[in-house]
Amino acid sequence: MKLNIIHTNDIHSHFENYSKAVSLIRDYMDGNTLLLDGGDFADFKSIELQGTRGVAAVKLLESAGYSAITIGNNELFNGIDTLEHMATNSTLPFISCNLTRVNGDPIVGVKSSVILHHNGLRVFVTGASPDLQDFNELMGFAISDYKQAIEEEIKKHRGDYDLCVVLNHVGTEADLELAEAIDGIDVILSAHDHVLYDEAKVVNGTIINSAGNYGEHIGIIELEITETSVELLASSTISTAKAQQDEEILDILKASKVEAINQLSKPLYAVDKPLWHDVLEENPLSNLIADGLRDRFSSEIGLINSGIANAGIIQFVSEKKLIEICPSPLNPTYFEIQGKFLKEALQDSLDSSVCMADGRGPGFRGKYVGRLHVSGVEIEYDGGTVGSIRVNNEPLDEERWYSVASSDYLLRGSGYQALANNRNYLYQPDEIKDVIREYAKKKEYVSQSYETRWKSTSTVVS
Repeated sequence: MKLNIIHTNDIHSHFENYSKAVSLIRDYMDGNTLLLDGGDFADFKSIELQGTRGVAAVKLLESAGYSAITIGNNELFNGIDTLEHMATNSTLPFISCNLTRVNGDPIVGVKSSVILHHNGLRVFVTGASPDLQDFNELMGFAISDYKQAIEEEIKKHRGDYDLCVVLNHVGTEADLELAEAIDGIDVILSAHDHVLYDEAKVVNGTIINSAGNYGEHIGIIELEITETSVELLASSTISTAKAQQDEEILDILKASKVEAINQLSKPLYAVDKPLWHDVLEENPLSNLIADGLRDRFSSEIGLINSGIANAGIIQFVSEKKLIEICPSPLNPTYFEIQGKFLKEALQDSLDSSVCMADGRGPGFRGKYVGRLHVSGVEIEYDGGTVGSIRVNNEPLDEERWYSVASSDYLLRGSGYQALANNRNYLYQPDEIKDVIREYAKKKEYVSQSYETRWKSTSTVVS
């Protein structure tokens, strides 16, 4: 018996591309085809998702006719409550066999596997979510070893199906190892690391394919299934670039955006003074974030890059504005670092090529890295050279370890490599935009955000 599987992965809320992908999917779909997604479909940078608690993503998947989706890391970033809301409002199963609450209880609506009955075939589908390491417990999740969880799930259902499909959100290299390690997996559809296969691979009898990212391609595999074997007849990944946008998807997006804007646009409060923003110049919005972070952790130093934000706040704060100006799901983060590495990063911050570099990195949804902004620190500089640095009115000690409140982006050394030389880090569970929400309503913090921390000693000729 023949079966075709169309698959996508790592759409990341690139809904313009997704609408094109759905046009192709509808062209290729027939009664002999299953449609599956490998996770990271829902990226909560999207207004449509934030304002509907992810239900807009569910509607988009259902419209195209998906049969299952595996839970990627981006489906987790808005917390258990949002994941449960999505899963329980979905007609298609949300699957992860290695994901539970931190206490071991199941997450409502999430299935460890499912058997799809299709034209007389029993198609077993399971998959796993990626280990978020330090963030697991922080966000209330427990994520177990994916190999062991998948193997146990297959053993539990062996004999009940004709085809075993693993939708795995752990990366293509891990899936190559998985195919070698576990016999009996017929198909692995890879995700997470955004690899695009030109055609499927066969490893230890397991067919593996991956469709890249951002809805730029769809993957198709064509199978011949008998009682004793599964044979790959053909495979491809097809570009969506020239496809027309699907009207039904566009209508769902339009309606979801209206719903979301109505929900998120309500003013929360007015700001006392405009919190303007700039990538290169010291600005009050970035200073406010640095001050708020420092206060949250009671640390010696607050430190943030201006690229964390896309714009400023002029009149009032709303949830919509917070998402628009600070879409990155990055966490408030504490770490300790020696003065010499802090100084190196501050020196780099005077280099416009560093500030204007592409800011891409895990969790970052901005464009540029941006200039470093500080709290508890005063820097004197002449042109492109840092002179004196004072931390809480004391000269910087290059060998001393300082406590810093920042983001997990800077913790990793993203944009400023010297900052990766840190120790004793910990996270808070919410996001940087929540720091803005909390402190932009405090008059004293808005006022002090205008205080200059970078002081130029250069003589300006008028």
